[in-house]
Amino acid sequence: MLTTAELKEKLSAFLTEEQMLQDAPMKNHVSFRAGGAAALLLLPKSSAELRSALQTCKAAGWPVFVMGNGSNLLVTDAGYPGAIIKIGSTMGRCRVGGDSEWAAPGAPAVPAGASDCLPAGTIRAEAGILLSTLAARALDAGLTGLEFASGIPGSLGGGLFMNAGAYGGELKDIVTWVRVMDPETGEEKVLSGEEMAFGYRTSRLQKTGEIVLEAQLQLQPGDKEAISARMKELTAQRVAKQPLQYPSAGSFFKRPEGHFAGALIEQAGLKGLALGGARISPLHAGFMVNEGGATATEIIQLMHVAQAVVFEMFGVKLEPEVRFLGALPGENAAAVLSAEAVPGGAR
Repeated sequence: MLTTAELKEKLSAFLTEEQMLQDAPMKNHVSFRAGGAAALLLLPKSSAELRSALQTCKAAGWPVFVMGNGSNLLVTDAGYPGAIIKIGSTMGRCRVGGDSEWAAPGAPAVPAGASDCLPAGTIRAEAGILLSTLAARALDAGLTGLEFASGIPGSLGGGLFMNAGAYGGELKDIVTWVRVMDPETGEEKVLSGEEMAFGYRTSRLQKTGEIVLEAQLQLQPGDKEAISARMKELTAQRVAKQPLQYPSAGSFFKRPEGHFAGALIEQAGLKGLALGGARISPLHAGFMVNEGGATATEIIQLMHVAQAVVFEMFGVKLEPEVRFLGALPGENAAAVLSAEAVPGGAR
């Protein structure tokens, strides 16, 4: 395994120093604003740089993890002794049907292998774009179908990884195709919406580890005022019912079949329970929040309390939507959840 300095020297053939952050505090890159550091954080600006970074790190014997916007990820306090590759806004261009170019200054009009002609009502976007930005672009174009995503903090790539959804809408309902990269070979292929094998908060990507590069969405013409009104309505609901003033990962647990996680936690008497800087929100028990200075360990321990009490009282197992990276509390520091354990990254 190469040293950090040796790996950075190899990566410098295609990444700048600003794209290679050593001992990077990952709390600055996840919505929980908690957790440990990555030995190396890489910020590619293109699929070519992403491919080269993956191959270089693997050849160097380094564990690698690919992340999106970090809205459903928590790096444990022990940190991650490998390279985290973040697909961010520099890989976040988009086009709406009728556009002749990508919506980014100086960007090429068409990605390799893609048609220059976008059908009406479609949006083609790269993995790093935020879902909220996509929803705003759809509104500008008078297209309906993405209103549900206007308040989701994740990126398109992360959203596809877990089939993000809210208020009755899910990405699976509007995806035409997804271009992915094999993390082992670097080869690209296009998957249909059916081939993505979407389910509740899941997709084939969670098994294959394939990395989203871009996707095409099919929307419908709509009235801009009605679309805007619906987005404002959903925003008002979020403000009233969700603890948006604190860092969190949104809904912490998946919805158990036949139940609501937040309702079970509240019925168990855990609403408002705190551990250090972490708290089960008094506003919505389905949220765990960082009220200030929370550690990843405190968040994880609070999760375990909720899981144990709910299972004891109701016999229901709560499964987190949040994904964890690094040595978990109580584990040997060498027992690291690698990219193999958590394939494809998180949103």
